[in-house]
Amino acid sequence: MEGVSMSFGKMNTFIDIARTQTVKDDEGFSQEKEVVLASVRACREGRHGSERWANMAVFSEATDLFRFRTIPGMEVTTAMRILCDGHTFEITSVEDVKGRGMYIEALVKEVKPSG
Repeated sequence: MEGVSMSFGKMNTFIDIARTQTVKDDEGFSQEKEVVLASVRACREGRHGSERWANMAVFSEATDLFRFRTIPGMEVTTAMRILCDGHTFEITSVEDVKGRGMYIEALVKEVKPSG
């Protein structure tokens, strides 16, 4: 248990959890906009962070892992994105850490701007 609590002490990254929403501009053109649903502190672990990544080879498309406290009244899903330090990440998997409802681990894949 000690190893787990240590990693939770590193929640020093600020993230926004957002959902993409299609909005129409004045001329009727649709464009996608990120709507922030929550802003929280998280622990970000890069893909090469630990042996845990080696055990998760099935999630080979994931580039990062974010760990943060459960947000009361909000279910984090793969339909959402995480915005962090000017980067956008698609959530590929969401897991309740140890099934206790206290922390969430989200495996994410960085979205590269097209063009």
